[in-house]
Amino acid sequence: MFEVSPLQKLRSQYSPKIPKALRCGWKVIKGANTQAERDGGQIKEMFPHTYGLPMIHLEEGEMVNALKDGINIGVILSGGPAPGGHNVITGLFDGIKQLHESSKLFGFLMGPDGLVNHNYIEITKEIVDKHRNTGGFDMIGSGRTKLEKPEQFDRGIEILHKLNIRAVVIIGGDDSNTNACMMAEYFLQKGENIQVIGCPKTIDGDLKNEDIECSFGFDTATKVYSELIGNIQRDCLSSKKNWHFIKLMGRTASHITLECALKCQPNITLISENIQAKDWRINDVVNYMANIIAQRAAEGKMYGTALIPEGILEFLPSFRVLIDEINEYLSSPQGSHLEMVMKREKVRFMSIQLSEDSSKLLQSLPYEVALQLLEDRDPHGNVMVSKVDTEKLFVGLVAKRLEEMRIEGTFSGKFSTQTHFLGYEGRCAFPSNYDADYCYSLGRTAVALIADGLTGYMATVRNTTHPADECIAGGVPLTKMMYMERRGGQLVPVIKKSLVNVDGKAFEYFERHREKWALEDCYNYPGPIAFYGPRQICDEPTLTIRLELDSTTSFE
Repeated sequence: MFEVSPLQKLRSQYSPKIPKALRCGWKVIKGANTQAERDGGQIKEMFPHTYGLPMIHLEEGEMVNALKDGINIGVILSGGPAPGGHNVITGLFDGIKQLHESSKLFGFLMGPDGLVNHNYIEITKEIVDKHRNTGGFDMIGSGRTKLEKPEQFDRGIEILHKLNIRAVVIIGGDDSNTNACMMAEYFLQKGENIQVIGCPKTIDGDLKNEDIECSFGFDTATKVYSELIGNIQRDCLSSKKNWHFIKLMGRTASHITLECALKCQPNITLISENIQAKDWRINDVVNYMANIIAQRAAEGKMYGTALIPEGILEFLPSFRVLIDEINEYLSSPQGSHLEMVMKREKVRFMSIQLSEDSSKLLQSLPYEVALQLLEDRDPHGNVMVSKVDTEKLFVGLVAKRLEEMRIEGTFSGKFSTQTHFLGYEGRCAFPSNYDADYCYSLGRTAVALIADGLTGYMATVRNTTHPADECIAGGVPLTKMMYMERRGGQLVPVIKKSLVNVDGKAFEYFERHREKWALEDCYNYPGPIAFYGPRQICDEPTLTIRLELDSTTSFE
């Protein structure tokens, strides 16, 4: 047996490609002062010490940046895993060792809880070398605890002082980086000389804007899912008997679904933001899917693939109302009554508590789906829509509609189905070259920002559709990406999530081809992630980012 797989051994020897400014020395160039995404007055009032900071980019320096003494840095992995997280950490480690050999990196175990509860390890060269270019977050683990309370920050200060840690790097999504901003502000208010830097992580792809081209992990995850979808589509053409309904991760945004559609060219793709823009109800979605299935059946094609984003139900008005009403009831003093009702009576019991329209909708759902809406809740007591078997819901609703069409004489085919949920398969994969390079560069960039004494920033690497030599490392103030949002009945500062832009180039390309893909077998087979070979196979970024940022890209 191998102690490690041959691929892992070979990948550990891969040297990530980085921007020129990070190779030897750098100069920190400060740009214009910034303002919040919106609600600037409120954000400034809440973050007086970190608001209005300038944009940062790094340029090549003439000599290696070094420190007279070592520097200690702490790192936290926050939220769900994403391919490339380990490379951010290895970039941090190599970066601080370049500054001074005595520098130390400490990892707080199992996410933010590690900081609060003082659980940590020193990350050594032996640990780092074992995890270079590997997937997962298993080096130090991750967690979803939010860092937002003064008592949490105070507990953190205790251990940071004990370990003589000068800066903390938080690797996470929009909520985690919002918390990073709160921590940076709190430390400054308390007069603590502890810096905080964030890094953009989420496979969902919804942490991006004019300053962040892509959140790390998105490239790898969509390549993993696209390989599987391509395999399923090959099976479609081989057996010619099944419709495959495939749910993909992405509760808030449909970036994953859109990217996989661009890569694989399936017959049906639902994009939540597009459905919302059209103001479609669930019957509109079901009719759209059923009509494509019927048209293909008329041509003798009793097979196909349908991609469904995880969070589509929250974009459908009637479902949004139903979910809100269920959440409101569950959070009320009477909400605990549902737990005392026998399982087989829960749907009937809840339907009595709802408005007439929501009651009808709940009772119209397949029983297992309705029960999922009532039994799966997050720590705040809200419905966990992401756990609803949406793919099975649409299979049931489409099957019912097709039977109606059979009676009407507009459908005469067979409708045999298979369902899939592609989610966890992509979160801990070996990072693609894009993510390996991008994440390592983020780690090295974070070190440069820390060495310059900056806090309240997110590390950025831009121009990623070009070779690494042409990429631009820098930083964006966390407050620049924030606005006020109502959560739990209160207005709170958050970093804005990015939804699919239905007026953008990537969606426009998809919209232009979706009708052809629906009826013809235009399936594409991306295959597995390639690590070695020509750049156009191994180092290319997602089709989404190429369409949006590279004007020379053409897929026609």
